[in-house]
Amino acid sequence: MAKVKVTQVRGRSGATKRQIATLEALGIKKIHHSVEVELTPVSKGMIEKVRHLVMIEEI
Repeated sequence: MAKVKVTQVRGRSGATKRQIATLEALGIKKIHHSVEVELTPVSKGMIEKVRHLVMIEEI
């Protein structure tokens, strides 16, 4: 599986509770925090739900 680096670039203040929970499930704690995630169908769907809050880079 491929890995991607997910970095939060926008704040959570305008996000819904569900989007905030998705960020926490990905392991992102605060703005400019990055995590490396295996690109599975589940993680891909989670990233898609918060795409407007994060930046994705392929590793």
